[in-house]
Amino acid sequence: MLRLTWVQPEDLLGHELRQAAQEGRDTSGVERRWREAGGHPPPERAGASPPLQDPKLRALAGELLNELASAPSPLRALEPTSLPEIRRLTPRPARPALEDKERGGLGAAPPETPDQKTLHASWLGRAVGCLLGKPVEKLPLNGIRAIAESTSNWPLNTWFTHRDLPQDVAERYPWNRRSRPTSLAENIDGMPEDDDLNYPLLGLLLLQRHGADFTTADVAKLWLEELPAGRTFTAERVAYRNLLDGIEPPETAVHHNPFREWIGAQIRADIFGWTNPGNPARAAELAHTDATLTHTANGVYGEMFVAAAIAHAGTPPGTPTGTPSGTTPTTPTIHTTLSAALSVIPPDSRYAQAIRFGIETARAEPTGTPAGFASVVDTLHARYAHDHHWVHVLPNAALLAAALTHADGDFTGSICRAVSGGWDTDSNGATAGSIAGLLAGSPDALDDRWTAPLKNRLATSVADFDGIGFDELARLTLEART
Repeated sequence: MLRLTWVQPEDLLGHELRQAAQEGRDTSGVERRWREAGGHPPPERAGASPPLQDPKLRALAGELLNELASAPSPLRALEPTSLPEIRRLTPRPARPALEDKERGGLGAAPPETPDQKTLHASWLGRAVGCLLGKPVEKLPLNGIRAIAESTSNWPLNTWFTHRDLPQDVAERYPWNRRSRPTSLAENIDGMPEDDDLNYPLLGLLLLQRHGADFTTADVAKLWLEELPAGRTFTAERVAYRNLLDGIEPPETAVHHNPFREWIGAQIRADIFGWTNPGNPARAAELAHTDATLTHTANGVYGEMFVAAAIAHAGTPPGTPTGTPSGTTPTTPTIHTTLSAALSVIPPDSRYAQAIRFGIETARAEPTGTPAGFASVVDTLHARYAHDHHWVHVLPNAALLAAALTHADGDFTGSICRAVSGGWDTDSNGATAGSIAGLLAGSPDALDDRWTAPLKNRLATSVADFDGIGFDELARLTLEART
């Protein structure tokens, strides 16, 4: 039978109970009624409970979803979604020094865009990191470690492989079903299709069609025209469903959407950073416009943070850049990049706390070695794994920040640490690769073992781009600067 996941009310209710509790809402009464009616708790790693729920629960689930939505979150003052409120909480975002001194507005023209080689390295980095994480997506942390250790690839340093993988390990921790044929060392033949690459392509189309003045409604229309519904997941699938039901943004992000603070918006950020080098605040604003189609609060901050980080990492060498501390570094490092990105999101939000926790935990690890990073990961999992789904933005943000910090921006170190930490392996690998690729500055700075298997070819369900080369994507991104 056809069973749609991520959209049925009886499957959404369990996820909403967990999300509402994380926002500080009182869920006790709703949870009691749901359990008494026979409803299931949220599945740990999927969009629907393994046993089919009683269809009679659907009406009750819809009623309870509405009831939970009507309860205000006590965290709202610290974690607003609207841009004016976010601005009030972030009075000193990192901005180009030229803009601060001479122009004074977020609409000022950005400094010179990074050259095509830098963008090429970042596109490649995003693809490589994503591809590294694809075969182990959805696997538990101990499974990733067992596979890597049993194939002499621990600490993780290269592609996963099925060669010489012991049968008992393979049976206990099966590869991601969709990715196994395309994402292991022995079968990589170009970059396979993935939503972590589809969304930057859609962002590129968005800027080509509408420029920097696009609206959230423009994003919605573009999705309906260019994005197959079956290639959306979690918050994006709910928002897509809401659009087809006649619900308009920003309600698309909140109506029966328990995934509104998951990682989906964070993976859509790159294009806004790539096209605003040296201007993290402007990149974050464009990311906000995109994110509010599907997400709220911390889910929105994820896209704003990554867009700002990429904008800062892409600052042309020699460009004076203002930071919250008042210094003016001329060459970005991963540490100044993370600091600049933190300046555009509410400082007391759970997202900002996750980023700071990831950074601090990584800095506290005494060895700085790939092997030592395992203890960092264990600390992050002890804090976040119990209460958060593996695709929630908060644990993944903490891991991303920790991986980049611990690797000191090194490309291989960044993507391998991000993927070896579990959770949303392909998304974290992709974002780490994009940022570290920018800092590397050129495709020539990325080891051939990572780039050669991609064969300068990207498969995608965004039809106009299927089969395109990463060098061509860099050229088009350069043309689309905002």
